[in-house]
Parts: sequence; structure tokens; C-alpha cells
Amino acid sequence: MQPFPIQGVTALVTGANRGIGQSVVAALLERGAAKVYAGARRADDLDVVRALDPARVVPIRLDVTNSTDRFNLGQTAADTSLLFNNAGVLEVGRVLDVSAAAVTRNFDVNCFGLLNVTRALAPALVANHGAVVNVLTLIALASMPALGAYSASKAAAWSITQSLRADLARQGVSVFGVFPGAVDTDMIRAIEMPKAAPAAVASAILDGIESGTEDIFPDAMSEALYAQWLDNHKAVERQLAVM
Repeated sequence: MQPFPIQGVTALVTGANRGIGQSVVAALLERGAAKVYAGARRADDLDVVRALDPARVVPIRLDVTNSTDRFNLGQTAADTSLLFNNAGVLEVGRVLDVSAAAVTRNFDVNCFGLLNVTRALAPALVANHGAVVNVLTLIALASMPALGAYSASKAAAWSITQSLRADLARQGVSVFGVFPGAVDTDMIRAIEMPKAAPAAVASAILDGIESGTEDIFPDAMSEALYAQWLDNHKAVERQLAVM
């Protein structure tokens, strides 16, 4: 995959109001992005993000599960050349225990939201010779049963990422997959384990994009477990099964 420079791009980041999304917005600005659309379900959650650079950050209401919000992207963000599908939800619990509604919510946001936002912006990305960055998770590679619905939705999103990569490559659009390990965000604040800083993860993601790395493992945990997975994926499956 070809390197994709950040300088001068117009980017759109979903789930930009906190965590990795907010840090990605900050990192894009630091590397010279011309404009960043910062999306969140509630526009008033984006005041802190907009304050990073009111001249370059454009807050937009974007619930990735809302068809009207997605349709509007074709007009409000038609100059986008770099899409970050970052919005996500996480339900704690095993697939036999969590509610059906929880499973549906994880797939609606983490899988179908990613796909449908990409569909909405695909014409713009093709016209602008752009790129898509899908923020997945290390446990898309092998399920952590304690986060069963989340793992499954992200594994499905990984498969969709590969399909999008093949489809969009024919039209000159690059597709990157990002597989973070534990990151110190609100999403997993209650889970006790070593966690990477969101700013460091965001910086590593942009390093991967600028170097043309298709699958990006942006922290020490993800790098180490990916190496183990390549060597013996069944051992990683068994390791995660008892966590």
C-alpha cells in the first residue's frame, strides 16, 4: 500500500468527542491537516475538540447508526479525503449472558456503522483519491469471551475492512485496519490492566498511515500479541479465553 501523507488533508473522524477519536483529531492537526470534521452523536459533546483549533475543526452531529446523519455527509463533508471510522461501543459480558439488545447495539455501531459511513462517503473518497482508516481492536483477531459481543462485532468489521480494501483499491482508495490493545479511555476504564495512552496510540496510527502500513498495531500490547498470533493463533485464542 502506498504511503498516505497527512499534510493538507481534509479528514473526518467519527466518535471524535473522547478517547482515541479526540486524540486522532489532535494528532491530525499537529501534522498539518487542513480541516478535520469531528463527528459525535451529540454536537455539544464536541466543544473541547473544537477548541483544539476552531479554524480547522468542524463539529458535526453524526450518529453512525442514523441514516439521515449518514446521508448528510455527502453534502456536508464532500471534501473529505481521509475517513477515520472510530466510533464504537463496548458491552461487558459473555455472548450467552448479554442481552440480545446489547449484541445488536455492538453490531449496529461497530460493524454496520463503519460500513454504512464508508458507503456514504465512498464517492467523495474516490473523487479525492482518499483513504479509509478503520479502528478495530486486537481482540478482533481472537475473541475475549468476557467481551464476547464486542469481539464478534469487531471481528466482523475486520472482515468488512478486508472486503472494502479489495473493492476500493480498484478505485484508488487505500483502506487501513488498526488493531489497538488496551487503551486508557472511558470505554475500558473499569477494566484493570496496563493501558496505552490515547495520544501515543493516535500518533502511531498516523505513523502507520504515512508509511503505508495496511494493518497497524499501534501499541506494545498489540504488537506483542500480534506476533504471538502469527506464530500460533490457537495459543492466543486460549490465552484470551481465560482473561
